[in-house]
Amino acid sequence: MADTEMDIDQPERSADDAKAGDALTAAGATAVRSIEGWIIIVTNVHEEANEEDLNEMFGEYGTIKNLHMNLDRRTGYVKGYVLIEYPTLEEAKTAVRDGNGLELLEQKVEVDYAFVRPPPANKGRGRDGGRGDDRRGSGRGRGRSRSPGRVGDDMED
Repeated sequence: MADTEMDIDQPERSADDAKAGDALTAAGATAVRSIEGWIIIVTNVHEEANEEDLNEMFGEYGTIKNLHMNLDRRTGYVKGYVLIEYPTLEEAKTAVRDGNGLELLEQKVEVDYAFVRPPPANKGRGRDGGRGDDRRGSGRGRGRSRSPGRVGDDMED
């Protein structure tokens, strides 16, 4: 078995995936595609909004593949957010760009990507934040706090 090599199919990259790097959220995170499409989250949705209102509002940006409204079990009203799935990145980008700040039932909605890859916290400095130490008591600085009651350790200080 070790002598044979397996052929691995490379993931198909569509034209949309190549442009995913320029789909950024307001916080600077990169939008990530879900398994079936690009999902946006619409927040500050009025509690009495219905699917028809949202389909009418966001349907003009592209084909809505899926629309999910979470309802409060007790009241039956919308919880305040909606997830909308578009098949292409361009449709999702347009919905995020043009739908943000629109009014729905006298409330301004906010639109952003639902799934994101966070921006790198320490760009180009590695995992340790660029400190250069290995955090294991390498002799530089104070690696660990001293245990209380240890008599012999403080002799040289």
